Amino acid sequence: MGIVVQKYGGSSVATAEHIMAVAERVKRGHEGGLGLVVVVSAMGKTTDRLLALAGEVSREPSPREIDQLLSTGERQSVALLAMALHDQGIPATSLTGPQAGMKITGRYGSGIISEIHPERMRGLLAERQVVIVAGFQGMNALGDVMTLGRGGSDTTAVALAAALHADRCEIYTDVEGIYTADPRIVPKARRIPEVSSAEMAEMAWRGAKVMHPRAVELGALYGVEIHVRSSFGEGPGTIIRKDKDMERLETRETIAGIVHDLDVSRVTLTGIKTGPGTMSRIFTPLAEAGVSVDVIVESAPKEGSSDVAFTVSRGEFAEARRIAGEVAEPLGGEVEGEEELGKVSVVGTGMLNRPGYAAKMFDSLGQAEIPIRMVSTSEIQVTCIIPATRVEEAVRRLHEDFELEERDV
Repeated sequence: MGIVVQKYGGSSVATAEHIMAVAERVKRGHEGGLGLVVVVSAMGKTTDRLLALAGEVSREPSPREIDQLLSTGERQSVALLAMALHDQGIPATSLTGPQAGMKITGRYGSGIISEIHPERMRGLLAERQVVIVAGFQGMNALGDVMTLGRGGSDTTAVALAAALHADRCEIYTDVEGIYTADPRIVPKARRIPEVSSAEMAEMAWRGAKVMHPRAVELGALYGVEIHVRSSFGEGPGTIIRKDKDMERLETRETIAGIVHDLDVSRVTLTGIKTGPGTMSRIFTPLAEAGVSVDVIVESAPKEGSSDVAFTVSRGEFAEARRIAGEVAEPLGGEVEGEEELGKVSVVGTGMLNRPGYAAKMFDSLGQAEIPIRMVSTSEIQVTCIIPATRVEEAVRRLHEDFELEERDV
């Protein structure tokens, strides 16, 4: 019996009608002979609603209690889906993350999976039951519920697929697959039938919201083939797997897509004294405070001082600026900040070995008179930090200039 893990996001189970539609799809897979493990997110905006409630009753709610609260959203979804399947004559059992054997370590609100004990799930699959698992959660060493943070349900699904040696992991969402750009911004954006794990991880890190990069990287590490499909249609979607295309080798198309992110702010330490250990003095306190840093740029030192700029999400801007100020003062520098920024990235395999992509991107933005604040490059992406108000224009311009609507992706 082949095992398939399916994951349904919040929009896919937002209403009773949507849950019943998911049950119909699961029923077809079960009757087709598949062993199904179904990972479900909280319904619609449940997580946001619960966070708002927490804010109404407490000025500074405990991270532990926040996890206790948020975990109830997924528990509602799995129970309701199990009920819907029972009504259709399909045997199903709902499990919380801890009941499914998910062991979590790290901090409340941003845990990471340490191990999975799949024995109970295997037993239920052997009984030909559909196993429905609450995403986004597991149990820590104290026996407490702990959540996995953003993208946690995607990560849960891929991790379970790896632990169960599943044939594939299917991620059902509200879009038809992965596109060459956000189709809401670029109507001519094309669905990508297949994308490499490396490209998809980079696209996710750079702003593509369809999947979380943690889940993509986990899939690549354990060889899990991931299918991204719409829960509202029967289209083929996009397959994410290691690039095994040996037919075209270096003649294959390099650019996978244009991605963007509007949740960007910049902190700059100006005129700081530089020397051995300076970067550590800046970024160690940020890491200890749990602030995630993305793009980092240091200007060339002049007379023993330089400027260091880095980007963080807007939600972490105030904390990052405060910490940077504490660091800059003893180093003789000052701190500046800019919140209303975004980033746009050109992503594709092998870009470093093919000169001209960065130049073309800079020329395209220059022709549109879009100012570039910072630049980050690697062998698989070129990213520009630009004013947030110009991001959508930049995405459309780059998609057109790189001719992605005309290419065989």
